[in-house]
Amino acid sequence: MSRTAQLLHELLDAAANRSPQSTALSSRNHSLTYQELATASNTMAALLQREGLRRGDRIVVTAADGIGITVLVYAASRLGAVFSVLHEQARGGPLEHVLRDCEPTLLVSDGPEAGRTAAEQSVPFLDLDELVATALDTGSTPTPTGQNVLAVDPVSLIYTSGTTSLPKAVVSTHQQVLFAVSAIQECLEYRSDDVVYCPLPLSFDYGLYQIYLAALSGARLHLGTVAESGPPLLRSLEDVGATVLPSMPSIADRLAWLLNRSSEGPSRLRLLTNTGAALSEATMSALRAVLPHLRIQVMYGLTECKRTAIMPPDGDLDHPGSCGLPLPGTEVVVVDDGGNRLPPGEIGQFVVRGPNVMTGYWRRPELTAERFPRTEGLFPELRTGDYGWQDDEGYLYFSGRHDDLYKEQGFRLSTTEVEAAAIGVNGVTSAAVLPPEGKRTALLVVVADITADEVRERMRDHIEPFKIPRRCVRLDTLPTNSNGKVDRKQLAALIDPTPATSEPLRAHVSH
Repeated sequence: MSRTAQLLHELLDAAANRSPQSTALSSRNHSLTYQELATASNTMAALLQREGLRRGDRIVVTAADGIGITVLVYAASRLGAVFSVLHEQARGGPLEHVLRDCEPTLLVSDGPEAGRTAAEQSVPFLDLDELVATALDTGSTPTPTGQNVLAVDPVSLIYTSGTTSLPKAVVSTHQQVLFAVSAIQECLEYRSDDVVYCPLPLSFDYGLYQIYLAALSGARLHLGTVAESGPPLLRSLEDVGATVLPSMPSIADRLAWLLNRSSEGPSRLRLLTNTGAALSEATMSALRAVLPHLRIQVMYGLTECKRTAIMPPDGDLDHPGSCGLPLPGTEVVVVDDGGNRLPPGEIGQFVVRGPNVMTGYWRRPELTAERFPRTEGLFPELRTGDYGWQDDEGYLYFSGRHDDLYKEQGFRLSTTEVEAAAIGVNGVTSAAVLPPEGKRTALLVVVADITADEVRERMRDHIEPFKIPRRCVRLDTLPTNSNGKVDRKQLAALIDPTPATSEPLRAHVSH
């Protein structure tokens, strides 16, 4: 990262100075060079300033146009405003909650329904399509007046869901974002000649940070769509010349499935990264069998610190089951319930320290004090709520979130461990565990081409028998949310449907 980059938009300006005519962003129908993107963000900053946006103000954007969102993100940074990117489908109650919670100066969207919600909540509204069109007009080049933005100022609010409450926003400052981007780039080593194919929504921080990583490395970021990550994935990767694919297990599994049924793969793809959930060994083996030049880097992180650990390229081959080493310049320790550090090999809670730990939660002082306690040093700690262990070399092994740990028949079990064992069975494509709830015992749900009884029986080769759920359901697919993660609430509703919805469910249950 440039030594002079103290603010988020300076990543873009540095890239525009280095390679003004290199393509920064592309989508199915549009593309922008780094110089065009920098100029457009300057123009949009001036337009937003005319609408009353000032340093410290919040601006919310919910839209499908990834290029427009990117221009707005950098424009907000230039003004010292705080942006929040919501999923394009954020409407009704979820959108109303965010507007009440962060009290934005502006709501920007490309959907009329969002405009109606803004009017109901008395929030000024701007149409993103019109805003972008004006910003890209070569005859319009206004620039914003200086805002004296500081590196310690907040730059973004990223809303993250809670299991029992409404979404809460993680506050990130310029310096925290820039540190995280720099540390991640040190591990992943994106190159200036890379084409990063991003099928992830920019409302997901994994997708959003691809914008920053591309600017830091000078790579081209291609913004894909959810539809393109399905059956057209292979063709989409080949058509854009993708060299890097930031993926989730659902995307990597799909890619492996498609490659197994195709005579050709994406010829230039050199790197696949993964986070959000563990990537199965079967999927990684299948990808490597067809794409021997492909390197895989598994990662683990939380929105509250962006990225916690990254595995060296193909490090899973030497440290199977690990999610990697702590980011450069950070520390991860494992503690017991009393906060005491545990020796290697013992399971406890991960606690993260370093400049990647974000400021805290927006207007949630009690929760911030609980999750981000300040102890020694300059930075707060992050009590992740994730449990696992660390080996003698410092590699981390994730066991599960606090919410993923459950007790059954007196044993403390991990959904993550059980799911990994199921996925390790030949014939199982994906798996999810629903912990016990009420009278329902733990339930294993799989997508497989073998029977539920066979899945449970073969799991004995991968895990102790007492850890195998007594019930197993086989489905055609597992429902996922907008970020590509398994939607456990929807899954539970599928498994225990109302009479009106029970007929379409094709499941095989083993007791």
